[in-house]
Amino acid sequence: MANGSKSGKAGKASKEAKAAAKAARKQASKERRTQLWQAFQMQRKEDKLLLPLIIGAVVLSALLFFVVGLIFGIQWFLLPIGILVGVLFGFIIFGRRVQKTVYGKAEGQAGAAAWALDNMQGAWRVTNAVAGTTQLDAVHRVIGRPGVILIAEGSPQRVKGLLAQEKKKTARLVGDTPIYDFVVGNDEGQVPLSQLTKRLNKLPRNINTKRMDSIESRLAALGGRAGAATPKGPLPPGAKMKGMQRTIRRR
Repeated sequence: MANGSKSGKAGKASKEAKAAAKAARKQASKERRTQLWQAFQMQRKEDKLLLPLIIGAVVLSALLFFVVGLIFGIQWFLLPIGILVGVLFGFIIFGRRVQKTVYGKAEGQAGAAAWALDNMQGAWRVTNAVAGTTQLDAVHRVIGRPGVILIAEGSPQRVKGLLAQEKKKTARLVGDTPIYDFVVGNDEGQVPLSQLTKRLNKLPRNINTKRMDSIESRLAALGGRAGAATPKGPLPPGAKMKGMQRTIRRR
């Protein structure tokens, strides 16, 4: 009798857990839709080409599939597929134009590089402002499959010395691990903010995850020796690009 009672309680708890998980997924889905809609409304107000481009993508895709369908006599079968493909292209256009707008607003602001690094996708270990000045110049450190990457932002004259100093300290601890360095900006020899993550993703893979863990633990002591704190990011509260990119991909 006792065993039957315990089994009944376990079954009830399992049902409650499933119901709670389902409710949580439903709430998360609702929040993603709300976020997506808000982003669309904001972008539409600033970007007059957004709607024409999205509508054009849907219409052109539907037309192309319809014409191909005419050749084989299956136009009404291919038309819905063409519309769905057009909607997909519309989402891609939307995502890229949102990204372009956000990076455009962030360009030149203190903390912009730190924000961009925090929003990178993949197994990157980012430590912001490992060195800095009271003028909000900063050097950020990224550990990834390429090795150690140091990214500087701020006045080119000031960050040059910061970068050299940090590179020297890092080299003492990482041995023969490759060290890359970039300065974010639009001058010659610098990396534009919008191209920063793309540049990092193009670097060769030189080390494995185990080596990354080892390097991260060695460099942990350097992480607390930063100069002046940099801003959390250049964007107003609520402009969470990482969440937006995930939402668009899920669509």
